[in-house]
Amino acid sequence: MSQEIPCWVDGTLRPMDKIAVHRAGLRHPAVSVFVLSGGRVLLQQRAMGKYHSGGLWANACCTHPHWGEDPAACAARRMTEELGVTGLTYQHRGQIEYRADVGAGMTEHELVELFVAEVGTPPALHPAPDEVMATRWLSPEALRAEITDAPQHFTPWLRIYMTHHENRILAGGAG
Repeated sequence: MSQEIPCWVDGTLRPMDKIAVHRAGLRHPAVSVFVLSGGRVLLQQRAMGKYHSGGLWANACCTHPHWGEDPAACAARRMTEELGVTGLTYQHRGQIEYRADVGAGMTEHELVELFVAEVGTPPALHPAPDEVMATRWLSPEALRAEITDAPQHFTPWLRIYMTHHENRILAGGAG
């Protein structure tokens, strides 16, 4: 079942079917969340039933805001829906725009609001099985090594984030 997401068409933001947006590779708003704890990064393995990139490893949460939804509220909502996590404090780390082929005839062309939650104790995770099939925590070094050794196991956007924006994510820099 598809849903409508905001999308720019002829310079105007309007609601459009999510699948149609990705098939046409249209630019649209998105939200990405990274959760950091004890020098490690939380990863989720996308459920196989996802409309694209099923079975691939991604950052804690990647999503599209509802029409008129505040990006920070979207980040908190989807962290609850996907991983059962509440009560985190999200730091906005700016915008990232990327375009990537995600398979199945779809292209992500996203203007992403990036959020990072840094926590002392890893939160209890309660993944929704239709969203997430597994989770794990990796050091940035181990994540970089795995992406280098087996990039096909990771979503295109996570590879882009770690290649071009790691400083912004892990150190809070402008990277």
